[in-house]
Amino acid sequence: MNHKSILVAVRDDIAEVAINRPAKLNALNETVRTELTEAFDHLAVRDDVKVAILRGKGDKAFVAGADVSEFAARTPEEQREVYRHRRVYDALAEFPKPAICAIHGFCIGGGNELALACDIRVADTTARFGQFEIRLGLIPGAGGTQRLARLVGPGQALRIGLSGDLIDADEAHRIGLVEVLAEEGQHLTTARQLARRMTRWSTVSLQLVKKAVREAFERHLTDGLDAEKELFLEAFASRDGREGVAAFVEKRRPRFTGR
Repeated sequence: MNHKSILVAVRDDIAEVAINRPAKLNALNETVRTELTEAFDHLAVRDDVKVAILRGKGDKAFVAGADVSEFAARTPEEQREVYRHRRVYDALAEFPKPAICAIHGFCIGGGNELALACDIRVADTTARFGQFEIRLGLIPGAGGTQRLARLVGPGQALRIGLSGDLIDADEAHRIGLVEVLAEEGQHLTTARQLARRMTRWSTVSLQLVKKAVREAFERHLTDGLDAEKELFLEAFASRDGREGVAAFVEKRRPRFTGR
């Protein structure tokens, strides 16, 4: 696949997708959003990919928000039409495999919403987070109220969204916006280490764990537990499930095939 604004590399069952607009602080424009959507849709069906890592190129930012100049001249009707199409945030959230976001520098507005659409956020100590839409007389429109509130709670989501303030990496980690805090410059190395630990396991199990946890936020507890049982049975019936159990009993390493 030929891309203008992103880089994609696959090695040892891990895909790395890098937003490559460092001069613009990796701001999200239509090209970036389209290419990211296409890339994650493609990686979703590749058998040689178990885990994906999303990151930004350059020293200053993961993603410093949307490219405001791109939508500044749109009418409300034109913006509504844009929202009728599938968005990159949804494509990333629907990605069936584990998605890790490696964050450094600014992670603001649409950048923070892109990180929220991933499963796990790894940030180094330079990371700065915020939803700046309030500064423009707008509100977050791609998960910065919904996914954020589910992750950090309504009070923290309101504080972030209503103040327009930046929060640093330590605070983001404390409130649960960031799952893994790394030393400065170690966000990608740490994300890779986490991804490698995941690739030891069955693709079937990896995807079913992700699906089951997502069910927890979309269903009543009783319905979620029922869904979990069904997903367990799906894993139990898989070849990898049978292999994993047999390997444990026989005291050997399992040979997972993703089936």
